[in-house]
This record gives sequence, C-alpha cells and structure tokens, in this order.
Amino acid sequence: MEIKLARTAGFCMGVRRAVDIVLEIAQHETGREIYTYGPLIHNPQTIELLKSRGIKPVKSIDEIADKKNSVLVIRAHGIAPAERKKIKASGVKIIDCTCPKVGYVQAIIKKHTSLGYTVIIVGDREHPEVDALLGYAGGQGIALNSLEDVEKLPPLGRVCVVAQTTQTSGDYNLIVDKIRRIYPDAVVFNTICSSTQERQAEVVALAREMDAVFIVGGRNSANTKRLADLARRTNKPVFQIETATEMENIKLNSYDRVGVSAGASTPNWIIDRVMDRIAASRIARPKTTWFLMKLWVLAIKADIYSALGAGCLCAAVVLLQKKSVQIPDIALAAFFVYGMHVLNRLIGRVPVSIIGSFREEIYVRHSKLYRNVAILSITVALVLAFIKGLVPFIFLLLMSVAGILYNMRILPDKWRFQSLKDLPGSKNIFIAAAWGMVTAVLPVLNTEYFFYPGMAVGFGFTFGIVFIRSAISDILEMQSDKLIGRETIPVLVGKTGTKVILNIISAALFAVLVFSYFAGWTSALGLFLLTCVLYMWICLSLCDRKSGLSGAVTEGLLETVYIIAGLCVVVWSFF
Repeated sequence: MEIKLARTAGFCMGVRRAVDIVLEIAQHETGREIYTYGPLIHNPQTIELLKSRGIKPVKSIDEIADKKNSVLVIRAHGIAPAERKKIKASGVKIIDCTCPKVGYVQAIIKKHTSLGYTVIIVGDREHPEVDALLGYAGGQGIALNSLEDVEKLPPLGRVCVVAQTTQTSGDYNLIVDKIRRIYPDAVVFNTICSSTQERQAEVVALAREMDAVFIVGGRNSANTKRLADLARRTNKPVFQIETATEMENIKLNSYDRVGVSAGASTPNWIIDRVMDRIAASRIARPKTTWFLMKLWVLAIKADIYSALGAGCLCAAVVLLQKKSVQIPDIALAAFFVYGMHVLNRLIGRVPVSIIGSFREEIYVRHSKLYRNVAILSITVALVLAFIKGLVPFIFLLLMSVAGILYNMRILPDKWRFQSLKDLPGSKNIFIAAAWGMVTAVLPVLNTEYFFYPGMAVGFGFTFGIVFIRSAISDILEMQSDKLIGRETIPVLVGKTGTKVILNIISAALFAVLVFSYFAGWTSALGLFLLTCVLYMWICLSLCDRKSGLSGAVTEGLLETVYIIAGLCVVVWSFF
C-alpha cells in the first residue's frame, strides 16, 4: 500500500500563529486568568489541551467574573467592532490573534463601506469569521453562499464582493460571475487565503491520484468540510474523520493507494495517528517481508529496539576506548535503558483521549505487564552492576533513582518547575547523559576509576548521537510539545535554531572522532563510527513529518543509528 500525506495538511499560518500566541501568554501571564472569545480554533482535541493549560473559551464577556485580572484572546476568525468595543470597555486585557489575512478582508470591508458600497460576503453566514466581517460592514453587508442566494439579491447601488478566507475557489468564481452579470460594475476581491487555495488544489490532485482519501479535521471546521467535498467530486471514496479512532470499521486493505489531507485547524499529532493506523495495515506481500516488518514495528513500539540499540552502542563505545567488551556490560545497558524508557513512558504518559504517541495503545492495553517487566529489567541491571562491583552498583542505583524521579512531582504546585522534566531542555540532555553514562562510563568502572581521554570521547560520542536523535524526534513533535507545555530544545529555540545546534554537534563529533584516533586516545573503530554521524546528519537534513512514514517507522529509522554502531563493530572486527 502506498500512503501519501498532503504537504499542506495541518495548521495554517493563522491557526499556528494564534496557538503560539496563546501558549506564550499561558507561560508568562501566570497571575491572570486566560480566556478565548469562543473556541480558539475549530478542533475539539486542541481545545481540550488548551483547557488543561488553564485556557478557557467563553461565549460572552459576561462569563468572565474578574475582568481586571483576566486576559481575553480574540481568536483567528476575528470579532465585530461592536463586540471589540464592549470588551475593551469591560477592562479585560485584550490579545488580538485575528489572522492577518482575515484582518485584510476586514480592512477592505471597512474602507468600501465608508465609500457607500454594499459589501457582499461569499461565505457561511453562521461561521464566526463571516459574522465578524458583517460587523465591519456596519449594516451594509450581505452574506451568501450559493448561486441561488445571488438570485435573491435586491437592487443595489455600488457593490463590493469579498470571500470568506476558507471559501472554495471554484465555487467563489462561479458566484462572482453571476454577481457580475447582475452588477457589472461590482468591485471584486479574491480574499481566499492563498494557503487555502493551495490546500484545495492539492486535495483534488491527491484524490485523483489515490484510490481513497482521508480528510482529517474537526466536524465543525468549515475548511475541512470543503476539502472533503472537493475530494468527493473526483468520485473517489472519501472518509472525513476527526480522529484515528473512527477508522476501526474501515477496510484499509481494500485500497492500494491512500491519500491523507487535513483541515487548517487539525494538529499534527492527530494526523500522525491516522498515518500510523493506515501504515499498520499497509504491509502486504510477500509474507516474509510482512512478518519481519511487523516484528520490527512491534520492537519499536515496545521499546525493545531501543534496548537492542543501547547494547550495540555499549559494545561500540567500549571498544572505541580500547577496552575489552563484556557480554554482561552489554546486557546491563540494554536492560537499564529498556526499564527506564518504559517506566518514564508510563509515569509521564499524557491521556490518550487528548494526545498520544504511536506507542500509546499498546502501553494502555498492557500497562501492568509493562510496569512489571520494566521493574524486573531495572532489577536485572542492578544485579549485573552489583556483580561488577560496589562502585558500579552505587553508580547505577543513583542513576535509577534519578531516572524514576524525572517524571515525578517533587516540588510544591506553586513552583513553576515541579519535576525534573519541567526544566527547559531537560529531556534531551538527561536522556543523552543517561545513555552516555550507562554505555561509555559504567562498563569501565570495574577497571578504571578515573577520567581519561578515551572515556571522554566515548561518553561524548554517545551523548552527541543520542542528543541528536532525541532532538530530531522533538522537532517532529514540536506542535504537541508546545500544547502540553513540554519545553524541549526545539520548543525553546525553534526548528531552525535546533538544526543549527545539531549541525554543530555533528561537526564536533566528526572532528573529535578523527582527532582522537590520530592522537592515540581511541581505536580505529572511531573512523567507522563516522558512519553514525553521517547517518544522523542525513536524518536531520531529511526530517519532515510529511514524509508519509508512520510514527513508528520514523522513530525506528532514527534509532537505527544505534544498530549501525553495532554493525560498525562487526565490520571493524574483520580489519
């Protein structure tokens, strides 16, 4: 099965801007209640997440009790001037998130109304954007949405025509042509958002190319409905869904090529879960390939692939230090990483009803089993460390305690940072440091109790590779991380800034591996491990959530860098 995700799927500029502004307010306006004038965007899942951050939608200014200590956010659709005046008079602090493209339409209407024009707005009369636009017409506006509505227009003088920003281009042009036949001198503006037009054109092309199309978005989203309508005009099967849970009774294997698009208010994680659900059924013939792929994906979802990767990385960095690698050390690293990953996923899990990863379903279904296996895994790692010696045991015990405490609240609610995970950028740094300790430092503690250059290089290599892998994953999850308040490196410095940092780390790793070999600090294996650096650089260059790959496959490809480190060991051993 071929799966193709529309490049334009997901948040448009106006929605992304509104969400980003609101989240910025939530972070800094800690002493005020935060409200939105109506739902910020037409997506119930996002609204629920915003509510969990203390951001509540209201229908009227009268619903806000303490107006002096409140912030009211004007949503992307905008509001009428009369409503704005009333809000301003109440004393509430106003933050305007009106989409700039909607603001442009408002300015056109305001100008032409003042010149005596009757403004015709082509759009859904009940839509909040159209309602706000009519307010700018000062009683001189007419909303219509069909050719039949044009026939009902009364005699008018000077006419100005604009469109709701999410209108369908083809339908708007037909209506405009009919208006011009009645009012030849009508002034017409094509105010349909350029991203909307691009999204509509892409969904039509996608539907023509694919055997079936999924349109993902809130049921109350006008632009999502229009995308579905446009796709249906191609006479292809079209499934308009809000979340992946609605796909249970759809026979996905009936289609060889499936396209996915989404409305302008649909967040990335919902699209990703739809892609995951489709991808889970796409592996078909031959049976051997199907079985191996299923096994690989299961290993990724269950964190077994990460554990295997930790073992491979341990073998690589120990040999890099010119030390002999022991099977118990490899097992210790694998068991510890597995146990910590699983426990932290269980402790820090976001409710699946709001937002969940591709692992969520299997973790929810078998949470007790995973918890028990994780505890057993960490226990085995501690036993192996104890066998090595007292110092390795104490070392790993302290790491285990720190790992378990990472997601747990250890400070009072009034504090901004209540747990280690709340520290900005802590996720990326702590994970990389933990991997570096258990793979590069712990295995040599039985023979070395002091710092030496080879150990530093081994730790630095693991830290750098794991940090890059973690940060790339977080780039893909920036949107959801922002909404749940998780301050990862990409959230803090942005996608571009993160890529700059990761490119610098990649270059540094490349230079250190080469220099340390020629300085005699490390073995020639370091030159083979340059492959890992190159692989992560390629992943960084190509990282894009719209690749059409499922979340599990994407994560698996990133974690394959650890397996490559193990393969480097095998190849190096022959030389």
